[in-house]
This record gives sequence, structure tokens and C-alpha cells, in this order.
Amino acid sequence: MSANLPDYEQFCAGFSWDQARRELAGMGNGRLNIAFEALDKHMDTEAADRTAIRFLARDSESPADISYRELNERANRFASVLLNLGVKPGERVFGLSHRIPDLYAAVLGTLKHGCVFTPLFPAFGPDPVRQRVEIGEPAVLVTSERLYRRKVADWVRETPSVRHVLLIDQHDQIPEGTLDATALMDAASGDYPTRAMDPEAPALLHFTSGTTGKPKGAQHVHEAVVTHHMTGRYVLDMRPGDIYWCTADPGWVTGTSYGIIAPLTNGVTMVVDEAEFDAERWYRLIQNQKVAVWYTAPTAIRMLIKLGPEMPRAHDLSSLRFMASAGEPLNPEAVIWGREVLGLPFHDSWWQSETGGIMISNFAALEIRPGSMGKPIPGVEAAVARKTDDGIELIEDADETGELVLKKGWPSMFRGYLHQDEKYRSCFAGDWYLTGDLARRDADGYFWFIGRNDDVIKSSGHLIGPFEVEAVLLSHPAVAEVGVIGVPDQVAGETVKAFVSLKSEYQPDDALRRELMGLARKRLGPAVAPRHIEFRDELPRTRSGKIMRRLLRARELGLPEGDTSTLEGSAE
Repeated sequence: MSANLPDYEQFCAGFSWDQARRELAGMGNGRLNIAFEALDKHMDTEAADRTAIRFLARDSESPADISYRELNERANRFASVLLNLGVKPGERVFGLSHRIPDLYAAVLGTLKHGCVFTPLFPAFGPDPVRQRVEIGEPAVLVTSERLYRRKVADWVRETPSVRHVLLIDQHDQIPEGTLDATALMDAASGDYPTRAMDPEAPALLHFTSGTTGKPKGAQHVHEAVVTHHMTGRYVLDMRPGDIYWCTADPGWVTGTSYGIIAPLTNGVTMVVDEAEFDAERWYRLIQNQKVAVWYTAPTAIRMLIKLGPEMPRAHDLSSLRFMASAGEPLNPEAVIWGREVLGLPFHDSWWQSETGGIMISNFAALEIRPGSMGKPIPGVEAAVARKTDDGIELIEDADETGELVLKKGWPSMFRGYLHQDEKYRSCFAGDWYLTGDLARRDADGYFWFIGRNDDVIKSSGHLIGPFEVEAVLLSHPAVAEVGVIGVPDQVAGETVKAFVSLKSEYQPDDALRRELMGLARKRLGPAVAPRHIEFRDELPRTRSGKIMRRLLRARELGLPEGDTSTLEGSAE
């Protein structure tokens, strides 16, 4: 079976964003709505009675199927609730909930009503939730009774913008000051005319803070659905009727763009698993639900690798047709492990909250170069650049390191940072978006991630990306996780130090340390290889699972660690 994009070069040559817009249903007169593309357009087709969500509750593996028609009606009811409460189009609705079906109805109902939806990660503590609410000023907060009591109740009355708190889960009692959204939806009309929106009307607000500073609210518009739909089809190779599983939480941009919007616009059945990571459960889920397309995170893949090949080989995973990853760089060994153990390679993809959708990827029809980000999606021009006094200068030579930049103009590009206009303007040099990531491009047009600008180690005049060091150390069979930082050195400026977590069957000792040092020197050369390796049982992580290099650096140098609860990274 050939891929949806069988010839990358030919497809790129004939592609235009106007062509991609024509693949959407649209609402006439140039208007559109993300929810219309996800739900309404299917209502007069055979897809209406197809399963949209296959839900697995936390304490069960027996799925409950929700059709496109049923999800559309539930979203209509939520939109009707907003209307009945006097919530106006353009106001913001924040969602703080675990993965339950009515969260998805709330997202889509919010968009149907013309409001702006903001997802929040349910594992956040009260402070990062409050910080985002105070910045974003939502009119409505959608959550569960448990999350409300633990993370919201103590401060929400001091937040004047929040007029309504809606509880969407099953609950014993309704806390004072909240509304039973389930009952309101049951009583509301299931017939709601989805609003036809200007393509530039705000639709989504995604908070991202990278590794420092206050959260930034990246604003996205309804036209972003053009990118979501196109990349779902041509990058993740979605086909109508596929069983698709995105493991990202809807609280992150990946869980919204590719855990809700892209699969629904492409007419697939998306698996929604309420439970957290459990390797045995994951393999059973793929086997029992016959997942065809699987989109997950490198951290999760490394956790599966750490547990060995016996577990996946005990399950029938033959339904899998395409596997991809996003959120952080995928080390080459994970690609190789996928091919050898699961029978398919993982296709890494690169993007950020600010880009709104996948920008660079390893495509189904292209050769995978393990460790590479891949090639730009059709319609996106990517380059490597160095900063100059006048802006930036594009680097034409292959394999030269510089900042990854993207030519403005793709539909899901963020349109601003909420209340931070100057910060937004600083992200651009002329027509180019400055990603803040360092990369190189090889002679064949593949891009390779080097590291974040603020993570790069400067040692004896060399610029060293932590990821290239981490990738080599991860190739050793004993290594499960690695975090690499620069530490001060009087002669070199900085030297490389690696923090290594081992797989359970290995023990840390000096012999293994020397072996790892030797591997790094052989593969990277003495100028780039770590001078120091420290073994750790666990490495500090962000809420989304990324290694927190900043915290490793702070602990190493005895610096204040600050509030790490808001760290989240660019794309999950």
C-alpha cells in the first residue's frame, strides 16, 4: 500500500497552500471553522456513523465507542451551554481535565461557538495553572471536581475574568461556585449551527515557556486547520477509517493538533486512553484495538526500549502501518529499535507550539536517516542562518551549524504572543521566523537538530549541541537516559558533562564510565566528547517528560533552581 505522499519531490513541486485549502470543506465566502472541518462536514457522509473516539477508561480496557454523529451532538450541546451562559464568541475557554470524552466535546463545542480554547496539562500544580489563567483571562474554566478541589478552588474567586467553572466529570457533589456541565449539556440543545469564522479569527491559545521565563501564550487562528489536516494526511499518513493513537495529553499542543483536530478532519478513529503510561497496557492496546498509525514521544519510546524486546514480541503488533514521534529529538537507536523489534521504524518530526503543526518530518516514502529531523513539509521553506548586525544571513553550505529558520506564511503559524507584542516581533527577522533551535542541513536536504540556542555548550571555540552527545551515549546498550550540560572550565570556557541513567540490568562502575568515555571519544572526537560522566538513578524531567538540562546545570553549579513546575518545552 503506497503512502498518501508517494513522491516527496514531485508533490512539493506542485504543492500550494491554496491547493491545501481546497481539500477542506469550508463554509462558503472564504469562511471556515476548525470544528466544522472536524465534525460537521462528516454529517452527510458515511463517516457520520463511523467511530470518532474509542475511549478506554483508566480502570478498564473494554472500549466505549463514540461516533462522529454522537460527538458532533455532544459538541453542539456544549456550544449551546456557552450560549445559554452568555459567553460571547471571541472569549476564552480553558480546559483542565484528564482524557475523558466530554473534554473533547468541550474543545470542539468551544470552537463551534466561536470562542478560543486553551488546553492546560492536568499534572500542573496550582501555581502554573493559576499563572496561565491570570495571563489568559478566560471567561470559562472547564475541569473536573477532583482537579477543581486540588488545584483551583483556593484562588479562582480572586480571578475576576472567570465567570463560570464547569465540571465535566462524574462527581459526588457540586462544589459551591461551580456548575454541573454534564447536566447542563444533557438539557441543552443538540442542534447548534457552527459559526462561520474569518480564517484569521483566534481559535487556540497554547502556552509555552521553553525552559525559562513566564509562560507565553501562542495565539493560533482557525486557518491553522489547513496545516493540521494536510500534515495529518501527508505526514502521519492518516486514512479514513484508520485506528489512530496519539499518546500526547490534550493539555499539550500535540494532543490538540494531532490528538483531536487532525485525526477528526481526516476521518479516522482515534483511541483515547485515560490511563497513564504502562508498557504492557500500551502493547495490549495496539494489539487489541488494531492501531494502524501511532504517534508518540521519544521519552515514551526510550522507556519502552529500557524494558526490553520480550514484551512487544509477546504481542501481535502487525496492525501497525506507520509510527512517528514528536516533542524532542529522537535518538538514532530508537529508529533502529523500532525497525528491529516492532517491525517498523519511527519517523521523527519537528515542530513547536509556535508553528502550530509539523514543519519538518521523516516521510513514509522517504529514506529515514536515523537521528535526522527529516525534510520540510510541502509549502514550508526551512533554512539554516547566522545572525548579523542587519538581521540574518542564510547559510548555503551543507553541514554548517546555524539557527533553524522558517519562511513566514504557513497557515498554522502563530499570530502573536498574548500581551507580549515585542516578544513576538523579536521572533522574526524580515520574512523569517527564528526558531531558537540550532540545526544543520546535509547535502541532500535533511535537517539535523543540534540543540536549543541556550543549551549549546561553547568549549575551546567549539559549539557543541547536547543532543549529539546524548545520542551517542544512548547508543550504548547499558544507557537508558542521558542529560548533557556544559560546566565552567578556566581553560576551555566550558567542558561537557553527561548525567547517565542506566537500564535496570546494569550497574554503574568505573569500568562502564571508561567504556562510555571511549565510545564518545571514538564517535565524537575528544573536543566534543564529555570530560565527566556522572551516574544517576533518575534524571529530572519536565511535566511532559523531557530531561531538564537547566535543573541539572543549576544543581551542578549550586544555583537557585527556581520554580520548575512551569517548565514544559516547545512541542509535546
